[in-house]
Amino acid sequence: MKIIYLDHSATTPVDKRVIKEMLPYFNHKFGNPASIHTLGKISEVAVETSRQRVADFLNCEKNEIIFTSGSTESNNLVLRGIVKALGGKKKIHIITSAIEHDSILEPLTELEKQGVEVTYLPVKGNGIIDIKDLKNAIRPETILVSIMYANNEVGSIQPIEEIGKLLGQYDKKIYFHTDATQAVNALACDVKKLKVDFLSLSGHKIYGPKGVGALYIKKNSPLIAIQSGGHQERNLRSGTLNVPGIVGLGVAVQIANKEQEKNNKKIAKLRNILVTGILEKIPETIINTDIENSLPSHAHFSFLDVEGEAVLLELDFKGIEVSTGSACASGSLEPSHNLLAMGITPEVAHGSIRFSLGKENTKQEIEKVINVLPSIIAKLRKMNPLYKK
Repeated sequence: MKIIYLDHSATTPVDKRVIKEMLPYFNHKFGNPASIHTLGKISEVAVETSRQRVADFLNCEKNEIIFTSGSTESNNLVLRGIVKALGGKKKIHIITSAIEHDSILEPLTELEKQGVEVTYLPVKGNGIIDIKDLKNAIRPETILVSIMYANNEVGSIQPIEEIGKLLGQYDKKIYFHTDATQAVNALACDVKKLKVDFLSLSGHKIYGPKGVGALYIKKNSPLIAIQSGGHQERNLRSGTLNVPGIVGLGVAVQIANKEQEKNNKKIAKLRNILVTGILEKIPETIINTDIENSLPSHAHFSFLDVEGEAVLLELDFKGIEVSTGSACASGSLEPSHNLLAMGITPEVAHGSIRFSLGKENTKQEIEKVINVLPSIIAKLRKMNPLYKK
């Protein structure tokens, strides 16, 4: 049975062109880039080539990029590193949103226990913050604003450029971080235009390898390392560099930059066919993604009177791979914090499914989903003793 993969928000398949460039660095170009012999230098050149590719994509200097294991590590480094750098005995305040990834929310919860004050901005029904709320939340002790560029669950796009302009109006420097993990495939990530000081991204969301990512750190921004034991990456990220992964990340970023517009058009067209078909064929269905203000890849639905996990398993049995939300929170029985923040009730949230499309999906695959899903929902509703239709 051919698998129809519609969970690209969780991870993407590695592009064949990425694999091709990575392969030599697993065997005959296996040197440690910190070594000064020939094999080491070959790896160092590969790492610096990838660093330049990421810098070109983000429109920044090469020495403003460090490599990490992914956005989770990058996010932790920004939050914990800036508190270490600017904290001390003085009061510090950080602003974020209520719908951030857990790699933002959980470190902030820990930092709150250490005395850091955090404001969690609410979002509107479409999953987007109100700039007025941000402006009202800023205090004299605010040192950092961290707002994700695009939401991993419903795909909502935050007004990052507008936030950057707002923060630039204050006499006291307020640093600005965006988790751009979901945005890199579809949105412009020019850090100068966005006016961010820090930006996180991951390889496996952009048809690159898992376990590698990058962090943009604007020149002279204050960060102190949160792990020790080596002096790699400007003393900010200890550990031997993942050379094959870094090579793959550099190629993936380059491809994403070149093919973004073409892929966006194709994916948005397929996503819209999916949305129209589901809403037409399945009654009592709510679309939680604001199509006009979201990534072209995302379509998030709540099917009333069914459990999202049951829908997922039925689709999986048919060879269709989807998600009930963030892969990092899979297995949790709690309703999505993103949906609750958007004003969706727990009962409705429990019946939710996220479809996230990719560049290799076809119209035929989408049509199959539209044909298969209505009978699955009808079957599950019939099994629900509380369903009255």
